[in-house]
Amino acid sequence: MAESVPVRCPACRREHLYAALSYPCVCGAPVTPPLDRLAEPAAVTHRTWDEDWVTVRCSACGREDQWPAPELGCSCGTELRIPVRGVRRPLRAPLTPGSVAEATHDTDEDTAVEAVPDTGTQRAGTPEHPDRPAHPEHPHGDTPPVPRPAFQPVTIRTARDAVTAAALYLRWLGYRDIRRADQRPPTGIGLAARGILAQVDPTVRPASLRDVECLWLTAMTESAECVYFSLSGFADDARSRADTLGVPLFVLDLTGTPQPVNSPADDLIAAGA
Repeated sequence: MAESVPVRCPACRREHLYAALSYPCVCGAPVTPPLDRLAEPAAVTHRTWDEDWVTVRCSACGREDQWPAPELGCSCGTELRIPVRGVRRPLRAPLTPGSVAEATHDTDEDTAVEAVPDTGTQRAGTPEHPDRPAHPEHPHGDTPPVPRPAFQPVTIRTARDAVTAAALYLRWLGYRDIRRADQRPPTGIGLAARGILAQVDPTVRPASLRDVECLWLTAMTESAECVYFSLSGFADDARSRADTLGVPLFVLDLTGTPQPVNSPADDLIAAGA
């Protein structure tokens, strides 16, 4: 279990006890960013890729991967970024337009997720050619649904890959203009598109009842639907509550293919955006 450290909010001076989340290395060992007990936390006022992610070495195999920077939301409304020891900020790599890597590369304007390539495929139930004359078997002008092509996953090796997989899946379902959510969830990464709010949890613990309820409440305040993607599954009470609230739940397998785990998820796949 990760060590808890005291954290004082610089805005209201309220004290908190914080333990960093662990993430799964490809070797299977949990990776936890080492917190710096001597440095003061900083208030998050503007998000950039370089500040939102840190590079941490796995103590078991020595592999270095990029993980979300530790953060804590104070009850006064201030988002705190917790300092870490001995880590490097991720280096920006050259991006090929329309590539999967581009889909998760944040700019200073936090528009990176919008770069998930739009393949031009149509979701189920959407006419591919709305101006085409009606088919003889559909005299009222209705065209048969165009089935979605097979989903093309991206292998999950890091937290970034999990975010990419979820963003591509939302695109496959028919959602457009996918972006980083304005409000960061308590756990994981938030994604948003018109009419939907998604939470991607790449940690090694199952999503909790509180995680599901917080996502649902946030979506309610934004008059949007919501969906939860988790790398490690869901606690039993979280699944039960999600069924009651109608929250679709998906488990991200390491191939990058989201697997539905409840009826609302099945319904979302069938209906699309």
